[in-house]
Amino acid sequence: MFKRILVAVDPSPSRQSALRLTSELAQLTDADVRVLHVVASAANLAAVVPLEDDSEAKAILDEAVATLRDKGIKAEPALARGLTTQVAAAISEAADEFGADLIVLTPHHRGSLEALFDPRVSDAVAHTSHAAILLAPEEAAQA
Repeated sequence: MFKRILVAVDPSPSRQSALRLTSELAQLTDADVRVLHVVASAANLAAVVPLEDDSEAKAILDEAVATLRDKGIKAEPALARGLTTQVAAAISEAADEFGADLIVLTPHHRGSLEALFDPRVSDAVAHTSHAAILLAPEEAAQA
């Protein structure tokens, strides 16, 4: 079963679903978890622009690790940087370096035309990684 789980978190609220699934699996299998956050930048002809600052990135990562540790999970943080086009490669590389046998991601739902021109990170990771992939569904909004 899964003994080394990499969970990739981003600024979206859907990261909570990925953390919930990761904690449940890690508790069942006594897995080690690495929480990865990729600080993405966008590039245009004139400049490379960070999409979040270091303090925001650190807060997202720290909150995710604390969530898992509060449930008794052995979790460690990892931060990577890259252009938006490099996020999937950064996740796959981090999983390989960690020796992950499972990667937990949250899919971001987009139209098929948009996905044709800009593939989903989860799709790209699935095609480049050697680990199993688990897509955590977005949780329904609370009424």
